[in-house]
Amino acid sequence: MQEGGGAGGTHRPMMPQRPSDNRQPQRRLPVSIRWFAELRDNDNGRAAPQRRVPGERSEMTTFLYRTGRFCARHARAVTVGWVVLALALILAGSRFDGGNADAIAVDGSDSAVAQTLLDRAFPGRSVDPSPVVVEAPSGRLTDRTYQDALKATAERIRAVPGVGTVSGPPAAGTPALSPDGRIGYLTVTPQSPSAATLDLAEQVREATAPATDAGLDVSIGGQLGQRLSRSPVHTSELIGIVMAVIVMLLAFGSAVAMGVPILTAVLSVGSGLALLKLLGNAVDIPTVAATLATMIGLGVGIDYGLFLVVRFRRLLAGGLSAEEAAARTTATSGGAVVFAAGTVIIAVCGLALSGVSFVGWLGYSAAIVVAVSLGSAVTLTPAMLGWLGPRINRFSLPGSRHTTTGADHAGLDTTLWARLAVRVAKRPLLTALAATAVLLALSAPVFALRLGQMDSGRLPTSTESRRSHDALAEGFGPGANGPLRVVVEMVDPATAPPGAKNVAGQDPRAQDPRLVALVAALADTPGVREVSAPVVSADSAVAVFNVTGQTSPSDDSTVELVHRLRDTTLPQALTGEDAEGHVGGLTATKADLAERISQRLPLLIGAVVAFACVLVLLAFRSLWLAAKAAAMNLISIAAAYGVVVAVFQWGWGIHLLGLDGPVPIESYVPMMMFAILFGLSMDYEVFLLSSVQEHWHATRDNRRAVSLGLADTGRIISSAALIMVAVFASFLINSNPVVKMFGLGLSVAVAVDATIVRCLLVPAVMVLVGDRQWQLPPLLDRLLPSISIEADPAAFDRPPAEAAAGELLPAGDDRTAVFTGDR
Repeated sequence: MQEGGGAGGTHRPMMPQRPSDNRQPQRRLPVSIRWFAELRDNDNGRAAPQRRVPGERSEMTTFLYRTGRFCARHARAVTVGWVVLALALILAGSRFDGGNADAIAVDGSDSAVAQTLLDRAFPGRSVDPSPVVVEAPSGRLTDRTYQDALKATAERIRAVPGVGTVSGPPAAGTPALSPDGRIGYLTVTPQSPSAATLDLAEQVREATAPATDAGLDVSIGGQLGQRLSRSPVHTSELIGIVMAVIVMLLAFGSAVAMGVPILTAVLSVGSGLALLKLLGNAVDIPTVAATLATMIGLGVGIDYGLFLVVRFRRLLAGGLSAEEAAARTTATSGGAVVFAAGTVIIAVCGLALSGVSFVGWLGYSAAIVVAVSLGSAVTLTPAMLGWLGPRINRFSLPGSRHTTTGADHAGLDTTLWARLAVRVAKRPLLTALAATAVLLALSAPVFALRLGQMDSGRLPTSTESRRSHDALAEGFGPGANGPLRVVVEMVDPATAPPGAKNVAGQDPRAQDPRLVALVAALADTPGVREVSAPVVSADSAVAVFNVTGQTSPSDDSTVELVHRLRDTTLPQALTGEDAEGHVGGLTATKADLAERISQRLPLLIGAVVAFACVLVLLAFRSLWLAAKAAAMNLISIAAAYGVVVAVFQWGWGIHLLGLDGPVPIESYVPMMMFAILFGLSMDYEVFLLSSVQEHWHATRDNRRAVSLGLADTGRIISSAALIMVAVFASFLINSNPVVKMFGLGLSVAVAVDATIVRCLLVPAVMVLVGDRQWQLPPLLDRLLPSISIEADPAAFDRPPAEAAAGELLPAGDDRTAVFTGDR
């Protein structure tokens, strides 16, 4: 391949020597740093072996190189095409938004059986209703003035498109009116789960105007209330992007260079979210999925753009044309981006091992957005880089330096990372012990982790759902916010006993002796506050009871009540009756979800860890490095878990996050965090190991290679981590405690991973392990295929035929080291 790629077709040397430069020519290897003279003096006189140009490039490298060159050569067409495609997807997503469904089903669980019976016996009526809670400031809701306003409110809600049924105003003697008559509720049932959208919730809220005008305090709970209580994601997005802009301005020193990762990330995340909206027409995607996908997509999208821009500017400063620099950037750093994104995608898709569709689609949603970010990184980014060329350095900050040639290494000995690298290499055992002590302290609370379920009572008091929750708890007890559904399937149909009296508004079949006895048994169960009259299906084979507990849905006592009903009350009451009872409803389903995730979490951890070990083994051909990568990632995740437990479960500093007190950790949060963090941690691990391995091949000195690798990658890893931390932390302002958990856990994990783990613990352990970490048993070496994460840049310097001859790389001055340094 000829230098310059396209125009001219003439071969030219990489860079001429400057006449004023009296230094000796050097090979195109990682440039020796003067600050590391002590390490070189301890080399016992061994000369670093001369590296030879690889004889061939991998198919992936060639494909990425050609893709990058094509996109750079047709830069305007590719860029405009991406913008048009993104706008088209966003427009289509807004017009055909399938909505979000938060229905949770744990296949094979008792709650899933109960829901199946409900769907079959009461078609169209199994949608969870949302209460419209009304509270009188004085008097009783049965007063004439209030009753007229409530009737008008019910009529207006019925007229809202998408509303299925609406109960009548609470009246004396009905379960919908509190004992003191001050608090009551109407139940609004959407036509389908997918109909419970934000638009429907807002229209229902507007329809309550007659009640509000009459002086009643109105609040909406259930799914509709959750829609109204959700914080706008755009606020967090904006804060995260602003923080990323500041970090990249300081890192790049150029407004144009900063703008490339921002633009590609915004376009890819917007396109990915639009795809999720379109996909929502075919499958049920959880509401929180879009928030998590945005959080992850922005973080990885900006990071991938950062890696590529750093490499491109270095190549451009080394004398390459914009087209050739973009192509090589895609083939080298682009390969690392493909590896990193692929790891994240596979890790989050591993959530399917939970066996719960709700959790699985959280992973699939994140994977879709990351995949779109990967596509933009290897196509849109090289197109923009090829289009901009030298203009990438325009609009520089005053006093900033954007020259990224190998000459920068001459001053590397004065940087923080060089000083840190040497100190770690000189005192590896002390460094490893100190870092381990800090990580163990952060991880200690993880042993107290308890999985639970969130309810609206944990939201800020200003939210619609919280006001509804508090009003219901005041009027009907805390259990009214999460009633259980006891579903009984009978072999012999329910029938009214002889001589049964017909009572207005009651089904005579509810007087079946079996059902009457079951009502009494349920009411006598410890922890039960109230049991409703049974509702019998049309075929008389299924009966449903609403059981209100004495405690809130998030209370551990409620979970104990669920198990008590299943294990004791129902079996004893239905023995010999040819009937079988099941406990369902959202509260029972979440209890089953916590139990299922507790069972499947070890499976997920084992599968993801094994996958990561295999990848590292194939990429770096070292059993030691594979085991170390898995261990380091697990340590980072444990530290994040510990902080989440201390803050949310124990309540340390919880008020700083806008919450009133400790909250339970939603059952799927640890599983989701593990999948995301393990994928992201592999990104930094591979980035550091790639640099260390390059220096190892150049010097065959493990201590020196680790020091050089840390010095080379420290700045770019810290910049990338700081961006991701800023994006994740911006979601702490979201009112949803679950989103806050993700925001805090992910930001802490990335910060710990990029500092304590990657810059201290990993280098220290690698120095302690020594040369044996680069060795592989001969048999395993022959069996394993050879893959490359980042292509050797030297493979592009000469045609493959010449490279096969094993010619040494041409000599040149420091400026020829365009592929080394900050990666």
